[in-house]
Formats: sequence, structure tokens, C-alpha cells
Amino acid sequence: MKTSPFSIWLNAARPKTLPLALASIMTGSVLAYWNNHASFTITLMAFITATLLQILSNLANDYGDAVKGTDNEDRLGPQRAMQTGLVTQETMKKAIGINIVLTIISGLILVFSSLHQTMDIIGFIALGLLAIGAAIAYTMGDKPYGYRGLRDISVFIFFGLLGVAGTYYLHTGHLSSALFLPATACGLLAVAVLNINNLRDIENDEACGKMTLVVRMGANWGRKYHAVLMAVSFICLAVFSATQIHSLTGWLFLAIAPFVFNHVMSVMRAPNGEAIRPMMGTVVQCALFTNVLFAVGLYLSV
Repeated sequence: MKTSPFSIWLNAARPKTLPLALASIMTGSVLAYWNNHASFTITLMAFITATLLQILSNLANDYGDAVKGTDNEDRLGPQRAMQTGLVTQETMKKAIGINIVLTIISGLILVFSSLHQTMDIIGFIALGLLAIGAAIAYTMGDKPYGYRGLRDISVFIFFGLLGVAGTYYLHTGHLSSALFLPATACGLLAVAVLNINNLRDIENDEACGKMTLVVRMGANWGRKYHAVLMAVSFICLAVFSATQIHSLTGWLFLAIAPFVFNHVMSVMRAPNGEAIRPMMGTVVQCALFTNVLFAVGLYLSV
């Protein structure tokens, strides 16, 4: 049965990764609403820009790992577009180029509709270009940072600190030290998703020279690292709720805690990448619902 072009590109975009990419935008926007500075237009354009950036990262990852031979028959994750032969190198390059143009257009609309000070505009354009560069350089190029164990730091910064604080600034025009805790939690939850991906693929990554942080530290420490990521994210949200939110709804995120605990225990007991494979969907759900419940609780506390 022939696969339709729409289905091919939909799979290449990896829609299951998009909700987590939008979590930082949601958190930053709800924090702005909590401080009486929220704009629907800014939220919408930030969502669109973040979606395009995530798709760009996914397409670049598809290209980079396929060219380097990391996406092969030994990899435990789902097959990618170039890996299956349904998309050629040249076609993927064109798709990446089109996505870059769309991302720049969306980003410029977001910046100019949100900011008015010249230095703010220049600063956010620079951050946008940095984000585009980071999305491409993850697995593409001669020295991709994803092959040197630096992806965790990148995800933490862009899906956490910059995502939350940047969105908040676009809404309000200022920053607050209180943002650090929810931004850190959001970033750590995103890193946890990456970590499960790396634990699943540890054997193939090591064989292909993709030295992820998990490959460098080993599977045993990688599982402990995962527990720390999940635990610290909840601690950050708990401290924020205790010190900043004067309402019981601020603790709504704890409703997901038992499921997160069960997930962490399953990871700790997993003997190999094959056992980790079904946990990818679970960690995405844990991270997503933690962010959503925190945002809902914050919204209801106003």
C-alpha cells in the first residue's frame, strides 16, 4: 500500500513531540496571566513559532542521523522518513529550508507584535536565530552537539529557561526571579523525555559514535539521572506553589505524582533499551500532564 505524501511528512514532523515543545509557551503565558499581563495574539504566535522550531529540529534530526548512519535497523525507536527511503536527502534539505523561512517569518511577527524597544527586538531576533541554529546543529554538520552529550543542556535551556522566561517577557516586558522555579521544572521534564529516548537507544548510539550523556555515564547512572530529573522538577514546582501561590489549586500538579513515581520505578527496574521502549509514551504523558496541571492550578488561583 502506497504511503501518501501527507502521511510521510506528518510522520517526519513527529507530532507527538509538539505538545512538550509548547509546554514552555503555555507555562510562560499562564505566568503572565497570573501577573495580569496576557495577550492572546502573543500566545498564539509563540505557539506557532515554537511548533515550527520543533518541526525544524525533528527534520534536521531525521536528516543528520540518517546521513551519519545512526538511524539503522538496530535502532529501537520508530523509523524515520529518510531511514525508510521515502524521503531523499535533497527533498529533506528543501523541507528544512522551507521550514527555516516559515520559522523566521513567524518569529518576526511575534517579536514585532510584542516588543517596542529596539534593544528588546534585537535581543529576541538574536535568540531566535540562536534557536534555529541549535535546532539544525543538533545532529547536522561535521560536529553536531547531539553527538557530544550536549543535547540535555540545550533542551533544558530552550524548553525551560528561555521558553518560559522568554514567553513571559514577550507578554509583560520584564522578568521576575520567581520564574526560575517553574522554568527549571519545565526544562527538566523536557530533558527527562530526551533521557528516556537516549536510554532506549543507548546501545545503538554508542555503536554509531553518538556520545549522548547516557552513553557517557552508562545505563545505570542514566536511570538514576532520570529519577533526579523528575524529582527536582516536582520540588521546583512545590517550592513555587508554597512561596508564590496562595491557593490550594497551586498544588493541583501533585495529582499526577503517583503516576510519575510508578514511571520512575519502572525505569529503575528496566534491564535494557528494549524494556525502556514502551516507557517513551509514558514519560511524555507524565511531563505533559505535570505542566498542564501546574498551569491550570496557576490559572485557577487568580
